Amino acid sequence: MTFQERIRVLLVDDHELVRKGFKLMLDAQPDLAVVGEASDGEQAVELSRRLKPDVVLMDLHMPGLDGVGATALITSELPQVRVLALSTFDLDENVVAALRAGADGFLPKDVSPEELIEGVRVVHRGESAVAPRLLTRLIGTFVRPSRPRQVPVELTGLTEREREILVLIARGRSNPEIASDLSVSPSTVKNHVTSLFAKIGVRDRAQAVIVAYEAALIRPGE
Repeated sequence: MTFQERIRVLLVDDHELVRKGFKLMLDAQPDLAVVGEASDGEQAVELSRRLKPDVVLMDLHMPGLDGVGATALITSELPQVRVLALSTFDLDENVVAALRAGADGFLPKDVSPEELIEGVRVVHRGESAVAPRLLTRLIGTFVRPSRPRQVPVELTGLTEREREILVLIARGRSNPEIASDLSVSPSTVKNHVTSLFAKIGVRDRAQAVIVAYEAALIRPGE
């Protein structure tokens, strides 16, 4: 694999030692290449515009423009760039804010090298690098449903099956698990999920779960 064919990664963290560690891990992989490093959100946005990396590893807690603000700017201006948020804490309200801002997933900063490497590959494929059950626990803690209970306009166009699948996604079910629950094929579920995401205006499961909670289709603990 040539350098041009590798997944190009931008590292964003205000601690140089952390960046060095991540760089050593990622550059050791034949399909990954670190193309830049940023120490704050403003620099992350500037380098993303200039380098157009495939994936940005984004620390959420930085002085000045933090990771949430930088994620919002990058994903709005450069939709082809995927953002993988990193947080010191599993249950961190900033993680939900980052997902709302367009991040494609999050990992704890003490993640194993194997999990970090796989996380980069997963978001590059266009998937969400968040364990479904951890995601639902996180969002159930920090996302507040609408009160009084109202169904957002974008949900009114869903079919009954799409609404059912949205609830199952919010409960942490994977596509194969949904197929089993509904006694349909995985390809059928995939088609429903694609249509569902387009109708509610989200690009991954993380954002879909947030929509389900905020629409009160599911509540924490369900």
